[in-house]
Amino acid sequence: MAKLQLNHPTLFLLYGFPGAGKTYFARQLCEEVQAAHVQGDRIRGELFDQPRYDRQENDIVNQLMAYMTEEFLQAGISVVYDTNVMRAAHRRNLREMARRMKAKTVLVWFQIDTESAFVRVVKRDRRKADDKYAAPMDRTTYESLVSGMQNPEVTEDYVVVSGKRTFQTQRSAILKKLYDLRLLYAEQSTTGIGKPALVNLVPSHLPGRVDPTRRNITIR
Repeated sequence: MAKLQLNHPTLFLLYGFPGAGKTYFARQLCEEVQAAHVQGDRIRGELFDQPRYDRQENDIVNQLMAYMTEEFLQAGISVVYDTNVMRAAHRRNLREMARRMKAKTVLVWFQIDTESAFVRVVKRDRRKADDKYAAPMDRTTYESLVSGMQNPEVTEDYVVVSGKRTFQTQRSAILKKLYDLRLLYAEQSTTGIGKPALVNLVPSHLPGRVDPTRRNITIR
C-alpha cells in the first residue's frame, strides 16, 4: 500500500512519559506517512559507544536532530521528531523552526499512567528494534525525568492518543487531526478512521569521538 503523502511538509513532535510508546508509534507512522524518522536515541547510540546521558552529550544529540530536521523540512520532507519534547521552551523552538521552514507542526501527546509506563521501561528488550537504543532507567531516574516534564498548555495545539491503545487506534486519531488541519485529502484521511472518535483523555485542571560519515536517520 502506498504511503500517505501530506499536502504540506509537517513536523511531528512527541510528548509522553518514558515507556509511553513514542518510538513504536514513530516507526509505525513512518510506515503510513511519507516522512523521515529522526530518532534521538539511535543518534546517541551510533555516536557514543558508552552514552553518559549528561548535559553536554544531550546538547550534541539535540543539535544534530535540529540540524537534520531543518534540512529535511527545507527540502519539503515531513519529519517525525522521535525524542520526548518534555519542555515548553523546546517545543516553542521546534515550532519556530517549522514556521521558518514553512512547515506545519503536529504535537502528539501520549497519555498513560506512570506505573504502566515504568513497567514497560524496565521490561525493554534490546533485541527488539524499538528498544535497541533506549536509555537504561531505574526508578529514581524515571521519576526524575517525569517530574521535569511540562505538559502542553491549552494554547498549544496537540492531538491526544492513549499510550495503551494499539497503533491502529492511535492512527485513527492522527489521520483525523491531519484531515482537520487540511494536511490530507478527505479520501485519504477517512481510510481506517475508527468510530466513534477517540475520547479526549486530557485531564482537567560533547564528549566522545564523532564520526560524521555515519548515518543517523531512517527514511521509510
